[in-house]
Amino acid sequence: MILLGKFLKFFFSLVLALVLAGAGLAGAFAMKWAGELPDYRELDSLTLGAETRVFSRDGTPLGSLIPRIGEQKVSRTLVRLNEISPFMTAAVISNEDRRFFEHYGLDPYGIARQVQRISQGKDVQGGSTLTNQLIKNTLLWEEFGGAVTADRKAKEWMLSVQVERSFTKEEVLQNYLNAIYWGDGGPVELYGVYSAAQAYFGKAPRDLSLAESAYLTVIIPNPAKRYKDFEQSYGLMKVLLGRMEQDGWITPQQHQAALAEKVQPKGWKVQYASPGEVASAELVDAKAKELRDVTTNRAPHFTQQVEQELISLLGRDKVYGSGGLRVYTTLDMNVQNAVEIASREARGLPYGATLGAIIMDPYSGQVLGMIGQKIREGEPVPDWNNAAQGQRQIGSTIKPLLYTVGLQSGLRQDHREEDRPVSFPCDTCRGGVYSPQNFEGATTFRNMTIREALDRSLNLVTVRLADRVGLEKFFGKLGELGIPPSDGTGLAAALGAIETTPVNMAAAYAPFVNGGVYYKPRYITKVTTARGEVLYDASTENIKPVRVWSPQVAYLGLDMIRGVVNDLKSEQGGLASGAKFGEWSVAGKTGTSNGPKDLWFVGTTPLYTGAVWVGKQEGGDMPINSYSGVINTPIWKRMMEVAHAGKTKTEYQQPPGILFADHPDQQWMPKVKFAYIDPSYQDAATDVEGQTLPAQGARYTEAEWSPSDPNSTELVGLDQRTGKLATEFTPPEQVIMRRINTADLPSYSPDLPAASGQSAPPGPATASSSATSPAASGSGQ
Repeated sequence: MILLGKFLKFFFSLVLALVLAGAGLAGAFAMKWAGELPDYRELDSLTLGAETRVFSRDGTPLGSLIPRIGEQKVSRTLVRLNEISPFMTAAVISNEDRRFFEHYGLDPYGIARQVQRISQGKDVQGGSTLTNQLIKNTLLWEEFGGAVTADRKAKEWMLSVQVERSFTKEEVLQNYLNAIYWGDGGPVELYGVYSAAQAYFGKAPRDLSLAESAYLTVIIPNPAKRYKDFEQSYGLMKVLLGRMEQDGWITPQQHQAALAEKVQPKGWKVQYASPGEVASAELVDAKAKELRDVTTNRAPHFTQQVEQELISLLGRDKVYGSGGLRVYTTLDMNVQNAVEIASREARGLPYGATLGAIIMDPYSGQVLGMIGQKIREGEPVPDWNNAAQGQRQIGSTIKPLLYTVGLQSGLRQDHREEDRPVSFPCDTCRGGVYSPQNFEGATTFRNMTIREALDRSLNLVTVRLADRVGLEKFFGKLGELGIPPSDGTGLAAALGAIETTPVNMAAAYAPFVNGGVYYKPRYITKVTTARGEVLYDASTENIKPVRVWSPQVAYLGLDMIRGVVNDLKSEQGGLASGAKFGEWSVAGKTGTSNGPKDLWFVGTTPLYTGAVWVGKQEGGDMPINSYSGVINTPIWKRMMEVAHAGKTKTEYQQPPGILFADHPDQQWMPKVKFAYIDPSYQDAATDVEGQTLPAQGARYTEAEWSPSDPNSTELVGLDQRTGKLATEFTPPEQVIMRRINTADLPSYSPDLPAASGQSAPPGPATASSSATSPAASGSGQ
């Protein structure tokens, strides 16, 4: 009775589906199934979850991102029929659907054979045409997966008839070979003939031999089991080769040549006694056919970050579900090469330590080069990306940010604080007090300028300054710069008890050189589908930076970190003089966390901003004599000198309203000058009615600018290459008209053009017109 029930259920489904598909009769089931059918025309644009290809800014291929089916990553690269060995297509047709070129999606002989098998009490085997299998694995997979139900078979047959009437046999065959499942590839699942050829034989599909094609074909029904039993698969191969000769796909001579071929799938060691006879077969490495979950030719750590930004921009479904995207990135191959050279040549790292390094364009936030590990010749590079994933304590690299908050508050670089022991109440500290110390306990007991204190990286002066400025103001600024402290952080944050990444630190230093605006790090410039449909284009996005400093205050901060590199000679205790190279101006700061666990250098030239971190991957202390000024600065110097090779030398752009004075303590800081803001500079000095105040007695202040009417808008011309206000240097064909809020005008302020004959980066914003003058007026929050 059970057997009869199975037969009747299958036969009813078969007859009903055939009637519905062939005659299109109406009825309850017909209406139900027809209403639920996906559009068969989707096959025409189906990406099949194709791999997303990633390119550098000059079009150099970087690699591919692997798509997903559900949560499982899959390896699938689409290929055209003319890129597949003809032996492969012939083998598939002979094994899976011998009447492929004769039927119209449904094979009556195959169906009748299955009816007969059921009537004899046997399991259903085969019977599906290539078209049926293609429909099952694409249009119906999301609904049914691999489940065999009456609903699925009916829909499968109805869709097969529609597909065969609209697509050529060659199109169906090509889609099938790209869609079919070929087994477990370790971190990924293998879909499509390209991944199968790569995984099992390390070849492109067009290079598969007849024997290899036969092997890949016979494992399709159960790749996991048949891969692990070579002798069974080889027996099936011989049967298939005989069928291919019988069907006229190959000659007797080709048949015999295939039997003589010593097929060796990856992971197997096979000995042959004679042509067509296996003497022994041993599976020596089942993981040999595994493929990586990210196929990357260049810059693997950068490509990882591209994947994360893609998800943020387009969503996981678009990135992993549809796939087949083309992603154009910010990566500069020359800069990437510079970072890799510096990583490869890095010497003197403490035992067990690695590194992370990054270079970005400070005028856009675009990441130009990145390496997340120390490159060691002959060793694979670990996947973990210390440049963008590693949250590490930043040590004294945070100090320039605090000191610049002090300058923004009205202090000058010759402001003095005591370098002597100090304690602060602290509920969470041992003994109820926080008592910081200078590095290695050295204390001068002098009342020194904050310029000198930063040069010497003195902790006692720094915490006094943090207490004077106020943690609320300081932490607010850190939030604007993309490195907010954790809850409960106290004065220790002023000494670097904050964790972040080298990418974020480079982005936080970029405002020093770009005129005071913060750009979130960016990796992607454009995303299209494989057919060229634009999904994202950064050039048309209103990517507005956040003004964190006025141009004048940003320059004061830049002047401070330029002093760290240049004020003190190395024999006098200069911490960062090792970062200097050639004739380029360099500014930056070293940093060391307790232990020391983390060594840092973050710095900038007029062209690029970069950061280098050194430490142990798993955390832990390094030798006490590990110094960032000795270890990190040479790495930073090397990557920058290679990146700057062939570039025209430029200087930092100095905004108006800046004056210089001799440092008051020439015995400690000989020949050192420091920058300060001209007290009579009126950039932000306006009254509530918008009238300029008299020059006499006016003082520069940090003020928030806002339009008189917050709802007003203006029609302005934008340079579509930069997204900023067009200038006289913008070609007319690049000008687009846009209406924007008047309050947003400061963020559209154009960059200074390079001097004639120079390829300099754009400088900080200037008050070049009435529309842009607010950009230089102060620190809009």
